[in-house]
Amino acid sequence: MILDALRALVGPEHVLTGADTESYVTDWRGRYRGVTQAVVRPADVETLAAVVRCCVQHQTPIVTIGGNTGLCGGATPDDSGRAVMISTARLNRIRSIDTENDTMTVEAGVILQTVQQAAQDADRLFPLSLAAEGTCTIGGNLATNAGGTQVLRYGNARELTLGLEVVTPQGEIWHGLRGLRKDNTGYDLRDLYIGSEGTLGIITAATLKLFPRPVAQYTAMLALNSLEDAVTLLSHAKAGFGAALTAFEVMAGDVLRSVVKVTERQRIPFQGGAEASNWFALLELSDSESAAHARQMFEEVLGVALEKGLAIDVAIAENETQSYEMWHLRESIPLVEAALGKSIKHDVSIPISAIAEFVRVTNAALQANFSGLQNIVFGHLGDGNLHYNVSRKAELTEADLLSKQAQIYALVHDSVHAFNGSISAEHGVGQLKRDELTRYKSQVELDLMKRIKKALDPDLLLNPGKVLNL
Repeated sequence: MILDALRALVGPEHVLTGADTESYVTDWRGRYRGVTQAVVRPADVETLAAVVRCCVQHQTPIVTIGGNTGLCGGATPDDSGRAVMISTARLNRIRSIDTENDTMTVEAGVILQTVQQAAQDADRLFPLSLAAEGTCTIGGNLATNAGGTQVLRYGNARELTLGLEVVTPQGEIWHGLRGLRKDNTGYDLRDLYIGSEGTLGIITAATLKLFPRPVAQYTAMLALNSLEDAVTLLSHAKAGFGAALTAFEVMAGDVLRSVVKVTERQRIPFQGGAEASNWFALLELSDSESAAHARQMFEEVLGVALEKGLAIDVAIAENETQSYEMWHLRESIPLVEAALGKSIKHDVSIPISAIAEFVRVTNAALQANFSGLQNIVFGHLGDGNLHYNVSRKAELTEADLLSKQAQIYALVHDSVHAFNGSISAEHGVGQLKRDELTRYKSQVELDLMKRIKKALDPDLLLNPGKVLNL
């Protein structure tokens, strides 16, 4: 029996069954729920590889789970009850920090916030930052090629990774933890596994890039008339700040006002009517020279933006507390969404020059085709990534909204495709968007992806039903 074999490998206390698996088999949004034979918690890569070999021997599907913060059901098993889940929670060691090479090697179960803090303790910066950083894991970040708020300056998780350690679908271990910026020796296996959502292999450790810590960081929030002004402001900020501009977020005004209404203690840092603006932008500047230099740049560049009418008002954080409060407003949006009830989420990327037109056209199409809907639009304007979410007004129930999900997805994703965008920017595909891929990827792309999957995982045991429908 497979459960007896797994208990022999990892110890009975680390093979969870029955009610003990409840927190693992439902996704963070509560949209997907599955059934598993057991949740297995190996403590090292060799044991994890042995668990995979055991599952292969018993032809048992495998679903890997990290912090369970994904939004597309990518770490949730199906309802057949056949799958074994592998938790990376005990693979939680920081193996090494090399400040001369500016690298850190960590295991897949390390919490993102722990990596950030370890880098800071070594007087370095690990720039990946997102709302779930207190609970999401590095393995999950890499499996979905997470983006976050600083992609504009530092890139996605893929760009922040130099090497990987991976357990293959056959239970082999690929030791690829090289801290090299240049390694031109054949196919780039690292990039193949990052973003594959556990369908091609199980990432167990990674060598990550570190950066010098900025001498000073400044945050500012701007009240804007329109999304078109936000796009123009972004170009102005890029020209004025150059590489020092590390984040440029945009949020619809009604979205931020909902955050304030639900949380009560938070506030939009404007008065005199600017708090009622249609849009808001959140900028972060990282300076390697001095706090005075950063402040001067902010005042000069944003002052010109005000003179040109690109912004109605500007609030510059005077201290870390005010900076935290501005970012907390932005990062509270997903939590407030959850508190207000289920929504239909779209994590899309659009060419920056077309974003304002995309929102205008898509908003109008939704209103023309459906009643009782409202948009929750925010995201990382600096890299063209919008969270274009659709919620409900009071006249609709959650069931009413979800009954329209297929039609709303089709309308929004067709619009994304028409604007030469992507239906998944940073959340992955999982099971949520799996069938949507067939509408927007060419047959050549799909066939190539299927060939890769079948070549690496011929038994189709790794995370079945995710990304591709095989």
